[in-house]
Amino acid sequence: MKTLFGSFLIASLISLPVAAQHPGGGHPGGGGAPHPAPRNGPEPFHGAPPPANRSFVDHPGHPNAPHVDENHWVGHDTGPNDPHYHLDHPWEHGHFTGGFGPSHVWRLGGGGPSRFWFGGFYFGVAPYDLGYVNGWFWDSDEIVIYDDPDHPGWYLAYNTRLGTYVHVQYLG
Repeated sequence: MKTLFGSFLIASLISLPVAAQHPGGGHPGGGGAPHPAPRNGPEPFHGAPPPANRSFVDHPGHPNAPHVDENHWVGHDTGPNDPHYHLDHPWEHGHFTGGFGPSHVWRLGGGGPSRFWFGGFYFGVAPYDLGYVNGWFWDSDEIVIYDDPDHPGWYLAYNTRLGTYVHVQYLG
């Protein structure tokens, strides 16, 4: 009986720190069901760009940030001539070869918007998209990388916890 009680006590003490963590990788306010990663990246955009200072809220409760809604990439509609995503030297640091799409989910390993990493790969968020990563957990969020068909040198990083995405550049 003493052995059974001792085992129960040890198991309880070991599980206490786990029970004290916040949902979403130990960060406060990080709970909620993950958003499934889109099957495919966006199609190339053909059309007139939207007006500046627009809202991304396409339905009540959706974020005012670029996001994916039923495999529709809300906000990926500025086209290939968007000066915010022009790079003088696209692919300056090479191409990302780690894998694209929902079969390749990556857990962020640290850093911040200007330089973050996972799996030995380094990226930086586009300056124009910095306002959309305020809620990202740079040490634990899971992301999926997609090719950007409109902006050479950029990829799209989809955050599965938030359901939002930003343009990122591969840094090596």
